[in-house]
Amino acid sequence: MTAPATARTTHTVDLPHGPRLTVDTYGTATGRAPVLLLHGGAGPRTMSGLAAALCGHTLAVAPTHPGFDSTPRPDWCDSVADLATAYLDLLDELDLTGVLVVGNSVGGWIAAEMALRDTRGRVGALTLLNAVGVHAERPADQVVDPRTLPPAEMTRLSFADPAFRPDFAAFTDEQRAVAAADQRALAVYGGPAFSHDPELRGRLHRVTVPVLVLWGEEDGIATTAYGRGYADAFPDARFVAVPGAAHFPQIERPVETVHAIADFADSVAGADAAR
Repeated sequence: MTAPATARTTHTVDLPHGPRLTVDTYGTATGRAPVLLLHGGAGPRTMSGLAAALCGHTLAVAPTHPGFDSTPRPDWCDSVADLATAYLDLLDELDLTGVLVVGNSVGGWIAAEMALRDTRGRVGALTLLNAVGVHAERPADQVVDPRTLPPAEMTRLSFADPAFRPDFAAFTDEQRAVAAADQRALAVYGGPAFSHDPELRGRLHRVTVPVLVLWGEEDGIATTAYGRGYADAFPDARFVAVPGAAHFPQIERPVETVHAIADFADSVAGADAAR
């Protein structure tokens, strides 16, 4: 599936209970389930290509987590749970229901927390792209803590293809400052355990929506075994490996990623119609 190029609109949304969100929207509502895309610690640009690819078929909404990309973060907004609540409030504000929430890395953790907190039918399904958030079941499957690694090593583990690895040496001072601020915001949201909530795995049996766990199988940050274990924690989940991709399958293997998400969305829609 190849989507036509569609213009992006950027606007701010002042949620009734806060915070102020910067939101990119792509495409228009078509009758198909809208998509909410949640980025990880590498920032909103990691989801823009996927948003543009999906919006030829539906509305795609891609917020920036407060504190990322030079956006303000109120002091009280300091956990993944806060972000999950804010994005449910955003879906209320936009009056969107049955939304496919797609999250990469920590964005997948936020998506899982949204499904656990949704009381108004806003979330219709989840797609987790190399997500973090659950405690590893085995010591060998622990998620790598990026705070312990130099940037070059972090990108080596994050991208299977060297062509996709950012050249930090070529960054401007402004780009370095933004990247450093993003990592500070990530550390705040991650909390003491940083990459997971020790109790999240035990709550995921309460998620009632279908889940696709899509995993770049060469990920050096979170292993494929970790991803399969994540999928097993949900009552209704399927696991799909993406060869030739690491922590960002939507960047390294965009065609395969979009096809897998589209097939999943179609299967969810078909199951809903059959009920």
